[in-house]
Amino acid sequence: MAAQKRIFSTAVPARPLFSVGDVAVLLVLGALIYWGGSLAINAPTIIRGPDINLDPITLPYYALLSTLRMLAAYGLALLFSIGYGYAAARSATAERLLMPVLDILQSIPILSFLPVVLLTLISILPQGAAVEIAAIILIFTSQAWNMTYSFYQAMKTQPRELREAAAVFRFNRWLRFRRVDLPFASLGLIWNSVMSWAGGWFFLMAAEIFRLGNRDFRLPGLGAYLQTAADRGNTTALWTGIGTLILLIVLLDQLVWRPLLAWAERFKVSQVSDDNAAQSWFFNMLRRSTLLERLSERVLRPLGQRLNHALTPHAPAFIESLEPPDAERPRTLLGWLILLLIVGVAAAVVLQAAQLIFTLPLSAWGEIAAGALATFIRVTIAVVIALAWTIPVGVLIGTNPRAAKVLQPIVQILASVPATALFPALLLGLLHLPGGGDIAAVLLMLLGTQWYLLFNIIAGASAIPQDLRYTSDFMRLKGIKRWRTLVLPGLFPYIITGLITSSGGAWNASIVSEYTEFAGQVNKVAGLGAIINQATILDNHALLLASTLTMVFIVIMINRLVWRRLYRVAEDRFRMDQ
Repeated sequence: MAAQKRIFSTAVPARPLFSVGDVAVLLVLGALIYWGGSLAINAPTIIRGPDINLDPITLPYYALLSTLRMLAAYGLALLFSIGYGYAAARSATAERLLMPVLDILQSIPILSFLPVVLLTLISILPQGAAVEIAAIILIFTSQAWNMTYSFYQAMKTQPRELREAAAVFRFNRWLRFRRVDLPFASLGLIWNSVMSWAGGWFFLMAAEIFRLGNRDFRLPGLGAYLQTAADRGNTTALWTGIGTLILLIVLLDQLVWRPLLAWAERFKVSQVSDDNAAQSWFFNMLRRSTLLERLSERVLRPLGQRLNHALTPHAPAFIESLEPPDAERPRTLLGWLILLLIVGVAAAVVLQAAQLIFTLPLSAWGEIAAGALATFIRVTIAVVIALAWTIPVGVLIGTNPRAAKVLQPIVQILASVPATALFPALLLGLLHLPGGGDIAAVLLMLLGTQWYLLFNIIAGASAIPQDLRYTSDFMRLKGIKRWRTLVLPGLFPYIITGLITSSGGAWNASIVSEYTEFAGQVNKVAGLGAIINQATILDNHALLLASTLTMVFIVIMINRLVWRRLYRVAEDRFRMDQ
């Protein structure tokens, strides 16, 4: 097992922090933001959404609307994650472009680009459709990145024997994807889907109610209900809404996620069966359903066979390479001209945006630098605390089905309850303490980001092959030696994936944790997130752009200097090969 080798035995080849491709991506991204901002100028100056009724009788309807928005965003996120992660993992050339883009997208604060998206859509679409699309886009961005990293990590750490088997059986791209790639990635993808839904609930309040100057965007839904109850200080309605959300989460756990996890047990890479496989009463009931069996035989299976027939040649004349090609194809003259045109247009637009940034006084830049340092310290503390407790708890849930039966619904509920809904109670309990605002900000970051680590660790612990566990038992590996030899090496790729998404999530969460409003009272602490939030409320475009770009730069540098290097270590040294 490659995971038994020491981490420090292999030198990781150095790569440049930034390439020409990174510069091109940043220029194009800046051009798109500036173009969106230009369109946003044409948006109405005064907007008021529908009133939110806090009568409990409206909660089922609001819950249905929010669930449909979440489902639409999740469907887009799932398609994006599989397509994007597969392309990045299977082509070395695509990887050099797509992974920097993913780093940048994951680093952009969600609430920073929401104003641009909203105002741009409103300038070209009817208000109702624009706000709905913007809400789905915001939820999508809270769901997609961790799923994409999970699928990419699975493709890069796939056991070599699986790839060799696909080559021996002469699988084409479609068969390899369906029979090898997707099954191997399914367990991590399902656990990250659970986390994605939790992340979607976390930002649901911001997605369904958003204020920008005199513009008040709102949509009827469970998130708007919770936000309105918090704004009015109506604790009864707040707890009623949270209770409804918890009930919805429990139903999704029992009727969706547990059945999917039980179904995915068949895809574990192991030479022996698992004695304590995940179980689901609802999944067992569906397996005994005669109606579903007939539906599968007469509809689903024929459709699958037709799809396979359409995408699979009768006699494949090639064996796919085990490794992605490293050689770059020579770029044609037309390709160079297109690239130069894109870079030139983007650079011209970015120069105009730079003129806006340079209008800021030096004192504002000093405030941004001090705020970035304060937020960095809070993010570091939150990630360290999360790492300390999620590893033992995640291993317990991932390796002990009895414990998982009790703890899995609990952690899903805790992960899915919007921390912003509980934050007023935290503030009231902590503000009288020395440094209470800072403690509350760290706690809110922790509540919003620790679950990325936990669910990835659960997925990693669940994916450790049963035969390796038997081998460690036979060798009488216990305590620290078992953790060092089996558990931590098996978890390492999943821990790094969780750290990437939780670190980026913590920076995003700083926007709502460092500047909060409850019952008309504003509470804020010094930090980059507070600056972004305040600039959004005051409609200060220069400060918003400068602080957002600062956060993007910091997160990208952390990804490149720390997480990306550890990712390569996971790929090189902790693949589950024999």
